Amino acid sequence: MTEVRVACNNSSGGAQLTPEEERVLIRDIAIASETKSKEGDSFYLITQRWWQHWIDYVNQDQTNVTNDGSSMLENCDTVSSSKRPASIDNSDLIYDVNSEESNVGIEIHDTLLEGRDYVLLPQEVWNQLYSWYGGGPALARKVISSGLSQTEFAVEVYPLRLQLLVMPKGDRCAVRISKKETIGELHKRACEIFYLNLEQVCIWDYYGHHKHALMNDMDKTLDDANLQMDQDILVEVHEIANGGLPASKGASRGYSAELSQSPNLISQGPNLTYQGRELDNACGTSTVTTRGSSGGLIGLQNLGNTCFMNSAIQCLVHTSEFAEYFREDYHQEINWKNPLGIKLIKPFICYRSQVELVIDADDQGELALAFGELLRRLWAPGRTAIAPRQFKMKLARFAPQFSGYNQHDSQELLAFLLDGLHEDLNRVKHKPYKKSKDADGRPDEEVADEYWASHIARNDSIIVDVCQGQYKSTLVCPECNKISVTFDPFMYLSLPLQSTTTRSMTVTVFTCDGSALPFACTVTVPKQGRCRDLINALGCACSLKNSEELKLAEVRNHLFQRFLEDPLISLSTIKDDDHLAAYKIAKSLKKTLLLRLIHRCQEQETGDTKAAQKLKPFGMPLVSLISHDDIITRGDIQQVVHTMLSPLLRSESLRQADIPEPSSSLAASDMCHNGSSDEACTNPVSDSMNKDSSGSRAVTLFKLPLQLVEESNACIDLSVGEDKTIKLSSTSTSMLVYVDWSQELLEKYDIHYLENLPEVFKYGAVNKKARAEPLSLYTCLEGFLREEPLVPEDMWYCPKCKERRQASKKLDLWRLPEVLVIHLKRFSFSRSMKHKLETFVNFPIRDFDLTNYIANKNNTQRQLYELYALTNHYGGMGSGHYTAHIKLLDENRWYNFDDAHISPINEEDVKSPAAYVLFYRRAKTGDAISNGENSGTGHNNGSSLK
Repeated sequence: MTEVRVACNNSSGGAQLTPEEERVLIRDIAIASETKSKEGDSFYLITQRWWQHWIDYVNQDQTNVTNDGSSMLENCDTVSSSKRPASIDNSDLIYDVNSEESNVGIEIHDTLLEGRDYVLLPQEVWNQLYSWYGGGPALARKVISSGLSQTEFAVEVYPLRLQLLVMPKGDRCAVRISKKETIGELHKRACEIFYLNLEQVCIWDYYGHHKHALMNDMDKTLDDANLQMDQDILVEVHEIANGGLPASKGASRGYSAELSQSPNLISQGPNLTYQGRELDNACGTSTVTTRGSSGGLIGLQNLGNTCFMNSAIQCLVHTSEFAEYFREDYHQEINWKNPLGIKLIKPFICYRSQVELVIDADDQGELALAFGELLRRLWAPGRTAIAPRQFKMKLARFAPQFSGYNQHDSQELLAFLLDGLHEDLNRVKHKPYKKSKDADGRPDEEVADEYWASHIARNDSIIVDVCQGQYKSTLVCPECNKISVTFDPFMYLSLPLQSTTTRSMTVTVFTCDGSALPFACTVTVPKQGRCRDLINALGCACSLKNSEELKLAEVRNHLFQRFLEDPLISLSTIKDDDHLAAYKIAKSLKKTLLLRLIHRCQEQETGDTKAAQKLKPFGMPLVSLISHDDIITRGDIQQVVHTMLSPLLRSESLRQADIPEPSSSLAASDMCHNGSSDEACTNPVSDSMNKDSSGSRAVTLFKLPLQLVEESNACIDLSVGEDKTIKLSSTSTSMLVYVDWSQELLEKYDIHYLENLPEVFKYGAVNKKARAEPLSLYTCLEGFLREEPLVPEDMWYCPKCKERRQASKKLDLWRLPEVLVIHLKRFSFSRSMKHKLETFVNFPIRDFDLTNYIANKNNTQRQLYELYALTNHYGGMGSGHYTAHIKLLDENRWYNFDDAHISPINEEDVKSPAAYVLFYRRAKTGDAISNGENSGTGHNNGSSLK
């Protein structure tokens, strides 16, 4: 761990560091801490307001970089001018509660968001800042394991808050406890709070004021017991030997302090009641009729960041097929014995996305019942907004990821609801096992029908009837060209969203024959293009000859991160902050080896007793080819490296070696840079080095300090034994060589050409005009259907090669549903940043024509769709607000649903720049596709989007 210099503590009278010294020290501590994070470590909340003040203070003299508050390490490179912050003040994160009177400690507000309200700092970083500034209060949170495999780590900002109710005395208290704690620890905490003995107490899962399960497995975690935020826990006390019950001390006062903070609870005498319960049960289960009344215009109250849920629900309940179904007697279709309902975590059917579905055996059908009851109430006569508390409680029960009061993703909720409702309403009681057959050259129509029949045999519900379609998936093996075709169902389409169709990429070009200096080359390529597009653009820009080719590599920390050899690699995998190098090498019919040259220099490290020297990589690695057909000697490698480095030799070094000064070297490099000539770029330095007067043997200027890394990782000194043979395996395709630069060697070469490799793209001022450029929905669809290689973790097993391959995949629409749900992927996550794409998508309201996107040529009807609902997301990452635009078919009019507020809008206002999830219904049309006259292509329809 990085040493923390506490001597700089102002409060102890130590010397105050400069802003730059504080920034560097915190950065180093953060890097050391975050690389070693493990379960059980502590992170501390610190108010975003104070943190931003400190960031501005320590970056006064740094280069300006955009700051979105999302990453502590990123923020350490931003800029502003500010005075030194006062002491740390986290008061805006917490409730004004006396922690001594509460069993929950210091409580933070329920609706805080990371990056907007607070940032999380490793304990070492907090300790150092606290030693400098003091203040507080300290808000520590633990790192816990999460995910299906429990190998992912997350900071538990909001531990479980449970409501303990003691019976028969009626005392109550709130307690905070990690969901990773055991039931045994909860027993212990309850006994401490109410002054009880363990032998006297039984604890029940009292969710919804019903005894669900006796919690007697003391080693089981609260997470595994599926306990939810703010749910009730019944502490049942048995009589002790003398026939009485122990007295409880101080519990009620601590509980009431907590109770006043919760938006969901009210106290009614000795009992605890959920606010709005009577309203939720008022409607019962009677059938609702809206005939003769204007139904469907009832809003949903926001229970605290539940706009994501409200907008999704309104779109579903205004899907006419669902409204009709749930307003009839749907109970007979509830699958009470669905085997998937027993503690199963099941991924729902959707391309490129998954969510978790957790259903208890005792709760099968509960999601359908809760949704159906809410839908009936929303279609009942009246205009009073409904507080969907019962549905929210059920949702948290089945899907813990949506519990609490944080903002969540509306599309993820929709995915969960569609899949959960399908399982609850699946008409198939016993799912048969059916093995898919390989196409084996059979007609696509036959194979597609076979796949669909197999799917329907296991999945048959109102959700499948309305929302599920089918796409054709084609996989091509990159080795044997084996083609595999499958037909898979989908619940919705998740379309990529790009703000522009092209991007600029900067790559540093190196010549391996010593003919030119390296130079940076910027080209324009398709944003959704492949590596072959980038290589072709670079080849044109640097006048690549027919006898040459480019080898593209990503460089990180002065080493090769990867070689981009597959021409189908998507350019989207290359981030703007990556560093790329392209190496000009000669095409060869002979067997060759790739020589990878890594530069190293000595780094001084001051120890306690003496100064130690350590070699570290620096500069840009180089590559070249060396023939593998001939015998390779140490002198051969020396000669190849001399050739690679020859353009960097200083003039005085050449004069000392009695070699003519390369007066034309720079001009040659400039000519290659500008691409003004197709002739070969020559370098008199390399010519002089490569041949003597007889043309037989290259001239060696001096021995370079080269180290060859063998397959056993042992190093061979190549500066001695020039004629000794290098032993290589017959299967070797490359060799790794280090050149160790001494101060004397650095004086002979101008190595600044190997430093400061530019990023692929350097962000400048935001181009607002470019950001506002509209994007056609058809273009998004084409991006989704475009062929692309699978990511490494999704490698495909080729039945012909009998190996896993990173194959390319192509999607085609085959069978379209009655209701087509389209998710616009506005949220982008990359290695260095996360942000929301604000691109305006120009989507059609009517006549969304998908006819020409259907691969099924037996389809004789035009595929037209009309928009009837959409969700909008306003704001940025981690915050914002959701609304819905919905068209009531009875009125043929559009409305804006903003939680409890509903207002009519004009059709021209429906095309919101914040559109997020679109709901299309198949249009009623009997038009057949005409030969060659169909106007349903995306390009032709683009005019109708204006």
